[in-house]
Amino acid sequence: MSVFLAATDRVLVQGMTGFQGRKHTGRMLAAGTRVVAGVTPRGARETAGAITFDVAPLTTGAGAAGARSAAGPVAVPVYTTVAAARAATGASVSVVFVPAPAAKDAVIEAVDAGIRLVIVITEGIPLADTIYFCAYAAAQGARIVGPNCPGLISPGHASAGTIPPDLTGTGPIGLVSKSGTLTYEFMHELREVGFSTCIGIGGDPVVGTDYIDALAAFEADPDTELVILVGEIGGDAEERAAAYIRDRMRTPVVAYVAGFTAPVGHTMGHAGAIISGASGTARAKRMALEEAGVLVGLTPAQTATIARGHLQEPTGRKATQA
Repeated sequence: MSVFLAATDRVLVQGMTGFQGRKHTGRMLAAGTRVVAGVTPRGARETAGAITFDVAPLTTGAGAAGARSAAGPVAVPVYTTVAAARAATGASVSVVFVPAPAAKDAVIEAVDAGIRLVIVITEGIPLADTIYFCAYAAAQGARIVGPNCPGLISPGHASAGTIPPDLTGTGPIGLVSKSGTLTYEFMHELREVGFSTCIGIGGDPVVGTDYIDALAAFEADPDTELVILVGEIGGDAEERAAAYIRDRMRTPVVAYVAGFTAPVGHTMGHAGAIISGASGTARAKRMALEEAGVLVGLTPAQTATIARGHLQEPTGRKATQA
């Protein structure tokens, strides 16, 4: 199984004709993703032609593991509206590479067209816009991943976003992370083990899919034997995740929290993480996770070692917690 994104899903890319959209569409195709359409508002015609991608086969990682990666020229049609693209292709997933000022309208357009999963890669979206489109999507029964995120990948099945498809192959670990860079680092660190699904939820103060959403999905996934949670300073998302792990999860969880050296009272990084007193500090998050029975590594390498140790234990997966 995979979490949120399946090999059979048809994916469209809003903003595919831009530099980033075009670059990462090629990577998604290489990972085996069924990218069936692009969307650009330019032009007055219903169909705006097609873009041909010269896709090289993967020799390692997601595509190689699943033997699904496309190879050779792949033509992807481009439409001027999401509704037209969905009607022509049956797409149910959208990846948004639209600039921040237009991102709110792009997400609403996707939801109105019946897209069930919208992955918002764009960073710098005004907070009010994010609050609006997340609430709008939830009311319509659509899931948002992001914004300001790398997306998600189920190695051997599909990738939607910016995660490099050749970092790792299929395996028993689920990964949920605020940080795109740390998502990539953990995938590389544990590449010999492999992952079921890796989800970058984004580091903004408001996101569509949070830790608890991802943890619940991993708990229900029979192919996920261990979850790695990667946190950052600021907010209380990790503390709320710790309470969920303590009360609801049988799947083992290990964690890493970035930011132990961050000074109190300062805004840190592009995500705007703010530490106030003990609230939001890496130390407070580590304490909450450890009180929930989660082993927390001090470095990504140490966390990876802890994960390997869990997988080598003979107790089996999803054992009932005492």
